[in-house]
Amino acid sequence: MSPVWQGLRPSTVAGQLTGVVVAAVLIGVVLASAVMFYLVYSGGVGPTHDTLVQVRAARIAAIVNGVREARSSDEALYVTKHANRDPVTVSWALLPKLAAGGDAPRSGMVADVEQELQKGWRLQTLPRVGGETNTIYVKVGDNQALRFAVASYGGLGSLVLTQTLCTLAVITFIILFVSTYAVRWITAPLTSIASAARAFGRPGGEAVEIDEHGPLEIAQAARALNDMRKRVRSLVDERTRMLVAVSHDLRTPLTRLRLRIDRLSDGPAKAAMLDEIATINEMLTETLAYMREVGQTEASASTDLPSLAQTISAQFADAGHNVCYRGADRLALTCRPHALTRAVANLVDNAVKFGARVEVSVEPRDREVWIEVRDDGPGIPEEMLVNVFEPYFKADDARAQHGGFGLGLSIVREIAAGHGGAVELENLRPHGLTARLRLPLAGALAPAA
Repeated sequence: MSPVWQGLRPSTVAGQLTGVVVAAVLIGVVLASAVMFYLVYSGGVGPTHDTLVQVRAARIAAIVNGVREARSSDEALYVTKHANRDPVTVSWALLPKLAAGGDAPRSGMVADVEQELQKGWRLQTLPRVGGETNTIYVKVGDNQALRFAVASYGGLGSLVLTQTLCTLAVITFIILFVSTYAVRWITAPLTSIASAARAFGRPGGEAVEIDEHGPLEIAQAARALNDMRKRVRSLVDERTRMLVAVSHDLRTPLTRLRLRIDRLSDGPAKAAMLDEIATINEMLTETLAYMREVGQTEASASTDLPSLAQTISAQFADAGHNVCYRGADRLALTCRPHALTRAVANLVDNAVKFGARVEVSVEPRDREVWIEVRDDGPGIPEEMLVNVFEPYFKADDARAQHGGFGLGLSIVREIAAGHGGAVELENLRPHGLTARLRLPLAGALAPAA
């Protein structure tokens, strides 16, 4: 397919169907008009030339006879006035003026009409004034004559053509209007299906039910998608409940194991076992926190983001880390404050693990607000910038020594998506990393349950 056609072709189903209907109607109208033009001007439609000549001659003869039989000048004027219409129009002329002009050449239609008047109606015509090729003069008094302007077009055939074209135009408009409305009505359910598909899997979007109406095929697709959504939601909920239950139940044997190890005599083996138990307990804690964050149903509220960021920075600074805040003094945003606090805290926690100095900033950008956390650490390899958001993923073994189990950034991504935003990482030069949380300024929060 050529690039030009790809650029002109509508991108939506409604646009493509409407284009097909419009093209089909226009092609039909053009073909019908061409056939009509051919039939009219080839003589296939409307009266013949001889019939038109006879009709014009009979009309002129009727007007002349009516004027000659009139009992007064007013009655004669009345006859000419009410007979004055296409394809023969009549007016009064003076005989001296006619005598001063020479006879003008005749057109085909006028010559035939004159001949018909002379032979069929026994009416003698007068010479025409120079330059008038479509007129006929007939004497009706001592010094007066009637001037008849005879149209040379097809008359009734042209009238048929005009009426046909007008009818085609009205039919075309009606078909296009009804077709466009029908296409929009048929394809409207597809929009709801697309909206429900985009909302599925996002916080607050699982409750969106697809309307099962419209044409049979679209209704069946909507019904199948609703059924699939329920089954997927059921599987996800079952998996989440299972993981939460396992993570929670593992704490009981870990506690008993730690109590037994505490009874042992001090030594390297005891310390190593206690460290392993602490690591497992921390992993369970992070897993439970991640599961709770995925199903978070916190209500939204107006929050001052600079105050939130300054509070988190102060908490890490009190813990002995070099963390400072740079940015706006006031910036209110409707968000889920506890979830957003956890997201920013996770970014700062990652930054202080790998950098000696961390800077937090909040700045409005066009229709978004950016919360950035910058550190002076080694950064992340470019090929791993996308994978670090996956649960339990770690960039390398060196980072594993700093603790954590690869769930912090996953939680940040879930919180950002719940606010209609996104999180991204960018390496700095010559070293360092910027973690950027991008949130829309208005109207992007997923509805809380």
